[in-house]
Amino acid sequence: MAECWNTDTGDAVYRSRDAVKNLRIKVRIQRVTSTAAISQHLQHQVLAQKGREGIELETLTSHGQTGDNEEEVVVGWQEKLFSQYEVELFQNEAACQTPLDRQYHTEIRALNKAKGRRNQRIFTCTDHDRYTNCLPLHQLQNDLVSTTKSRPTFLAERMASVRHRRQERRTMDSSIPTSRIINWDPTEEFVKSSRVVNNAMQTMHIMGDLGPPGKLGQKENECLLATIKTDGNGTIIAKPDFNKGREPYRIVTEGEKREVWRLTLENVSTVMKPEERDREQNMYRDLYGRHKEYLNSLVGQDFEMPPVGILRYLLHGEIVSAKGFEYDNLYINFFMELPNNWSSLSFQPLSGVTHTCRTKSLGKENVAFFGYPFSFEAFYMSEKESEDLIPQWPVIYFKVLSLDSWQRYRTEGYGYLPFPAMPGKHSVTCHTWRPVQTGTVSALRRFFIGGSAELEDSSYVRIPGTFKGERLSRFGFCTETTGSVTFSLHCIQQARAFVDAAHLKKRRQKAVDQLGGFSQQGTVGTILEAYQRAHKRLQEARESLPRDVLNSSAQLQMESSA
Repeated sequence: MAECWNTDTGDAVYRSRDAVKNLRIKVRIQRVTSTAAISQHLQHQVLAQKGREGIELETLTSHGQTGDNEEEVVVGWQEKLFSQYEVELFQNEAACQTPLDRQYHTEIRALNKAKGRRNQRIFTCTDHDRYTNCLPLHQLQNDLVSTTKSRPTFLAERMASVRHRRQERRTMDSSIPTSRIINWDPTEEFVKSSRVVNNAMQTMHIMGDLGPPGKLGQKENECLLATIKTDGNGTIIAKPDFNKGREPYRIVTEGEKREVWRLTLENVSTVMKPEERDREQNMYRDLYGRHKEYLNSLVGQDFEMPPVGILRYLLHGEIVSAKGFEYDNLYINFFMELPNNWSSLSFQPLSGVTHTCRTKSLGKENVAFFGYPFSFEAFYMSEKESEDLIPQWPVIYFKVLSLDSWQRYRTEGYGYLPFPAMPGKHSVTCHTWRPVQTGTVSALRRFFIGGSAELEDSSYVRIPGTFKGERLSRFGFCTETTGSVTFSLHCIQQARAFVDAAHLKKRRQKAVDQLGGFSQQGTVGTILEAYQRAHKRLQEARESLPRDVLNSSAQLQMESSA
């Protein structure tokens, strides 16, 4: 008469869109006795034979002990069912110390005045009970239900004691604990035992009092039957899983008798009717549609377009790093210069300064990683509709400085960065230089008291915008090459000419030539100018040669051709 048992007592994870308050679980426990086993075995044999009438086995069934040997209860989520021990404890008002205890006292008095409890052996521990968080680890491992013994892992032990440690700080009289909640000087052992992730989970334990008849209410006879957890996001964890028509679970009590019980768990939650499901789906569909319309109203149907003939340029950049400079503790001061026909918003700052950053040894270089973001927005408007007009792009001028612990400032280098002509992502490294005064006095001053030669106009590192001549001479100006600064740029160009379908070819070509493609046009022009200069120098060289050299070279060419 060997009986099959369900030994799969692992966790089962479910996901549900319905509220967890609608969860209903039917729990059934039954003591396995010799009389019950013989009765069930004979009934299966008789019913399996065909052509015979059913034999009554009432003589083999003990009606007097049916209530003590089995019990079936339907439990809702966080529904409190009192055990015999809790009934005897909370009946005494003097034992109630917390508001929850006094609430239980009131509920038990109301049950006594009514028909009494509907449960005898099966009871629950809700998330608010202090017993829920203080269950021993061996009960949380559900050893009474599981037939396979497994040693808990280190993480399981730590997680099982997380809420237990939190419960220890809760006093019985709801007063403020005097122990330190924050440890400002943790030891290594304290860090290993305390740094455990604790997700906000609501827990409910279904317990059972498996004591002998007439001796209910003893704590040593209580055991954990099932554990239900949820995180409030639709995830439900059940341990053990619902039977779903499979064999019952086997529970063996501890002690001298070692009684065997059957455990069955079934999900008896009310199934939603088809019309209710359709109504709920329509409600969610309407809700999501309204939310989508709301988001569309915030964003708009079309992008904001600049007026006709105006190019909008957005630059989102980052000062990534700086390396190769003489001193440590670097910071960068930068500003943007707008050429003619360019403008910006009135409230937008055109300059900035980074934080002070210490360098880090990376190979043979000392690198300062800034990671400083900045953004610029500028507008270009052409005054003349000429295809030969090439715009000048804005330029970012920057100056690298150092500051030591004695508050000594030193100029480390100057540099500039023109706005990229093509949109997209760009990574640019700009090399810098600084002015140098001749002699040792300036070097000693720079070393001991700080300070060095500086430029009155930072745009002098390039051709200044105020310069009107043809050539800018820097003859006699002493400089020294210093380090480099790396920028990461994300550029966006927006113009109505890019999307105007009516004048797509003409306007787009003009926009590319005038607004977006000056680099290609400038490159072609530079090549043509270099070719013309080289051709002119070749003509001048030929004219300066003597006549006899030209005649001899002509004769050699004729002989070689012959």
